[in-house]
Amino acid sequence: MLEIKYLPTEDLIPYINNSRTHTEGQVKQIAASIREFGFTNPILIDEKSTIIAGHGRARAAVTLGLSKVPTITLSSLTDVQRRAYVIADNKLALNANWDAEILLAEIDRLQDENFNADLLGFDPEELAKMIDLDDPEPTEESYSEIFNIVIECNDEMEQQNIYNKLNAEGYRCRVQSL
Repeated sequence: MLEIKYLPTEDLIPYINNSRTHTEGQVKQIAASIREFGFTNPILIDEKSTIIAGHGRARAAVTLGLSKVPTITLSSLTDVQRRAYVIADNKLALNANWDAEILLAEIDRLQDENFNADLLGFDPEELAKMIDLDDPEPTEESYSEIFNIVIECNDEMEQQNIYNKLNAEGYRCRVQSL
């Protein structure tokens, strides 16, 4: 059973081989998120209080002057699993994609309700790129500049896997049923 314990920030030890980096700007974004929403995601640590996941949150807590933060001790992991999870926790989140149409509509609704969209972590260039990717069908004038490939899939799962793979590689993809 997972138990949340509030520990002093100075007792937490950053993992020396953490390969994920956090810029000062990102730490400020995390701090702003904690200020707005609260500390909603505990820091994961081992039995010696070494951080497994949550280095950015720990730095943000210090920036905010928090004396204690919520932690969960993962005592069931082997040393190899712990070291692997430090990487997996960060990378697995990066493997997800956005549904640009839904995301942009949701951001618009939040802004209509006077929510500070800067707290979402997107910079204007990212949103502009999503808007460009979400453009409507090309006009007749530009249609000849687009080349299509049709990939036949055996089922929806295969289609989703190929779509995600191509998107991750930077290809602009659309799903069509024939």
